[in-house]
Amino acid sequence: MNPAHIDLFRAVRRHGGITKAAEALRIGQPYVSRAIAQLETDLGFLLFVRGHGRASPTQEGEAFAREVEATYAGLDHLRRAGRQIRELGIGSLRIACQPSMVSRLVPRAIRRLTVESPGTRIAVHVPSPDTIWSWVSSGQCDIGLVRPRAGYAGAISEPFLAVDAVCALPRQHALAAKRIIAVQDLAGEPLIAGFPGDFQQSVEEAFAQAGIAPRFALTAQYTAARCGLVAEGLGIAIVDPIPARELTGLPIVLRPFEPRVPIETVLIRSAGPPGNLTERMVSFLKAERDALPLQGARRRS
Repeated sequence: MNPAHIDLFRAVRRHGGITKAAEALRIGQPYVSRAIAQLETDLGFLLFVRGHGRASPTQEGEAFAREVEATYAGLDHLRRAGRQIRELGIGSLRIACQPSMVSRLVPRAIRRLTVESPGTRIAVHVPSPDTIWSWVSSGQCDIGLVRPRAGYAGAISEPFLAVDAVCALPRQHALAAKRIIAVQDLAGEPLIAGFPGDFQQSVEEAFAQAGIAPRFALTAQYTAARCGLVAEGLGIAIVDPIPARELTGLPIVLRPFEPRVPIETVLIRSAGPPGNLTERMVSFLKAERDALPLQGARRRS
C-alpha cells in the first residue's frame, strides 16, 4: 500500500467526500479518486459508498479506519519520543549526591527541570562519596555532587561549591554571644564528632595545630544528627553550613569558625559525551547553587 493513499483515505473520511477532501488539501479531485480506487483494489474491498457528492465509509471502511488511526497514534507517539530524544536525550536522569545537597538544592533544581520537561524520569541516590564516584565513573549515574576524590579516570569533575564550616552551639550557651568561635574557645568543651573522613580529619588538625586536645564525647555521621545533639545541650559541633542553616526549628546558633575548615563539593559527570538532559540539569544545579543564602560562601562555577 502507498502511504500517501492512506493519508488521502483519512482526509476523505474526515471531510465526508472526495471533492471536499481535494479542496481542503488543494489538490485535484481526480487524483484523490484514483488514489482511493487504487487503495480499494489493494485491499480487496470498498472503503466508501459514493453518491450525491458524499463518500460514506462502508463497514469494512470503518474497520479499516480504526486500524489506520491506531497506527497513526503509534506514529504520533514515535514523533513525540523522537522529539524528546532530540531535545532532552534518553528521557531519564540519575543523580547521586551527598546528604548536604539532597534536602534543598537538588530538589529545587529537579523542580525546574520537570517544569521545563514534564514527565522526565529522575532518580536521586544518596550513597557514600566513594560510591558516588564509582557510579558516575562507570556510567551508572549521570551526575554526582560529592567531596573531591582522586583515582577515578572515568569521571570528569569541576569545582561546584566551597564553603567554610561553622560552629553549631546551643542557643543558651555562653559562647553563643561571640561573633566568631575560635578553636581556642572550644578547649575543654564537649564536642560532637563526625564520622572518620576528610572533613573530620581537617577539624582534628585544627585542634592539633592549636595544641588543644579535643573532647569528642559523641559521634554522628550527618550534620542534621550532630545539630540535633547540639540542640539537646550534649555538645558543640563543627558542621557544614548548607544543611545546618535549614534546621530552623532547632534551638541552636551557627557562628563562623576559625581557623577556616573548607568544605569542597565538586560536580562530576561521566567522561562520555553528555546528553541534553544532563546539560540542562547541570545548569539548574548551578543556578540553585548561586541562589544559596550563605554568608561567606565561596561559590565556584
